[in-house]
Amino acid sequence: MLQMKALERLTSTVQSELAAALARKARKSMAEQDIAEPAETPNQQEHASGEGTATLGGVCALREAVGPLCGRQELTRLEVVQRLAKDGCRLLQNQNYKLPERTPTGEAAGRVCLKERGRDVLVLQRVTSSATSSSDRPSPTSSGGGAREEGGDKRYVVVSGTPLKILEHLLSDLRLDEQRGAPESRESEMLLDDFLLTYLVFMSTNDLCQALLGHYSSKRIRGQEEGKDALFRKRKVLQLVSHWSRLYKDFLKEEEHVKSFMKTLYRCVLEDLYEFPTLEKDLKEFQKLLRRRHTVDDCPPQHKSKPLFQQLSLKENCLQLRSSASEAKEVLCRVCVSSDSYLSVHTHPSLEAQDLLRIVGQRMERPEEEMMLVVAAQTGEKRVLQPSDCVYSESLTPQSKLQACWRDLTEILAPLTDSAELSRRTVRLLGINTWDIAASLTHLDWSLFNSIHEQELVYYTLSRAPGGGHTVALSMLMQRCNEVQQWVMSEVLMCVSLNKRVQLLKKFIKIAAHCKAQRNLNSAFAIIMGLNTAAVSRLNQTWEKVPGKFKKLFSELELITDPSLNHKAYREAFKRMKPPKIPFMPLLLKDITFIHEGNKTFHDNLVNFEKLHMIADTVRLIRHCQSDQPGNEVVGGDSAEVRASVHYLHIIDNQQTLFELSHKLEPRA
Repeated sequence: MLQMKALERLTSTVQSELAAALARKARKSMAEQDIAEPAETPNQQEHASGEGTATLGGVCALREAVGPLCGRQELTRLEVVQRLAKDGCRLLQNQNYKLPERTPTGEAAGRVCLKERGRDVLVLQRVTSSATSSSDRPSPTSSGGGAREEGGDKRYVVVSGTPLKILEHLLSDLRLDEQRGAPESRESEMLLDDFLLTYLVFMSTNDLCQALLGHYSSKRIRGQEEGKDALFRKRKVLQLVSHWSRLYKDFLKEEEHVKSFMKTLYRCVLEDLYEFPTLEKDLKEFQKLLRRRHTVDDCPPQHKSKPLFQQLSLKENCLQLRSSASEAKEVLCRVCVSSDSYLSVHTHPSLEAQDLLRIVGQRMERPEEEMMLVVAAQTGEKRVLQPSDCVYSESLTPQSKLQACWRDLTEILAPLTDSAELSRRTVRLLGINTWDIAASLTHLDWSLFNSIHEQELVYYTLSRAPGGGHTVALSMLMQRCNEVQQWVMSEVLMCVSLNKRVQLLKKFIKIAAHCKAQRNLNSAFAIIMGLNTAAVSRLNQTWEKVPGKFKKLFSELELITDPSLNHKAYREAFKRMKPPKIPFMPLLLKDITFIHEGNKTFHDNLVNFEKLHMIADTVRLIRHCQSDQPGNEVVGGDSAEVRASVHYLHIIDNQQTLFELSHKLEPRA
């Protein structure tokens, strides 16, 4: 203890252990003194105390400074060590030096800053159990790192820190399987959930993999680490990786860094089995994550040796890739049918050109034998697809578009502003049951929404490069929401008959109401916004003929789209709904974007963990909405006609065309 300045360069782990040792020594000394001198008078006690102080000198002064601090509720043992590190030299030079009384006020009163080499690396905020239970904020406890006081009624939550220190704190906080189930364990897992959902905000996946490997393989503390502590550390790393894998499922399986990390970690666990046989259970769980065919039990006991495990083929260590795009994904394929409209086809990527032509011919009422599909590039070059060609191939780049045309390469539809073309069009939607249409919309939206991973919202908000396909499902659902809105506008404005147009308005109002009843607010919002666009809402003659009860129903539906008070009406209505339910995705993304843009990611070069919690809490809404599957309450007619009306949407994507159609239907007075 004569080198007090050295404390400043100790890691937080060493400081924690040293603090615990000082506290035990102080308590033991006080207990021995009480036993040895039970009958002394006050004068004798004062004399003995003075004599002991004179004999022990600086060490006694140090004990006097430490003892009272360990008894205060305001200071933890870790704070004692940190303050000794700061004031150590003056304490040794002056035996009568006493630590000043700390009287902080406000939020800073409960904060603890862990320092390394004179810099803050982790900031913790003290909260009481009562405050924690009444708050939605998860409050981590700690088995190390000084995040929990002895009384058990106060503990600390992470405010900010360096990425590696936050990870170290999470690992020390983590409870093993036999310790799980307690409230502290659930809170620790929630904190870990926050970190894993949002780590991409401040570090890359490769950095996280390297940090986890470092924690698993490194030798902690100078000197030899106890075997039990090393085992617990390794098991906690494996448990964190297991939590990460369950949370992400197959979301990161195509990441090269993750595949390499899993292989390396697996080899490390195999090598450690010789020294830590208890890891065998954790190894089996790890093998399940990798979907391996061989487990430890596949080998005879006499062969369970370190060299043999190292001889396992690396092919067995490889992660299974997700299914190919042609087998697993759904796509929204756009086929241009005129200069100002296209047909949106919800299908699978392996669809062939001849099958797509059949769909286009049926929806557009054109003979498929006289049509063909071409890929038109921005340069004007056109390539004709053969009947057996896969439509959604990798060669179909975003810079090119798919067109259905006649054999002479002319468009199959004249411009929609041509009245003759519209007069030949059949309004099929009026003959289909509204509940069936709403149910089909909900089933299609649910298939897209249920495939969205929570992490996609983080990628989407951070504008991460979508090259790895990290936001495919989310982008498709957003595209679908926009297309439903445009489809509503297109159907109304392409109907030249006033009576049929009135029937269409009534139809869409009822479909929106059914979608809301089926807890599909994504489509309900899209339909309501489509009816509220300027090109449709200006059709006064049409709206005047809509019956009063439908107008009243539409007014009630409009309330959930009211943006006042930060969409309070929508948020309250959605909160009352039970899962499964589909939120209005653009608003959810707006919430995450506001959190990200309105709060700093770093404070004094430390990660702002409060911001990460807010993002994770919003992202977890996806998990809550997906926590159940649609039941019998959303069952409708599943005929080919119903599916076609929802899966194949004829959409006008030219705003000028929409307004021209609107003014042709009802010219401006």
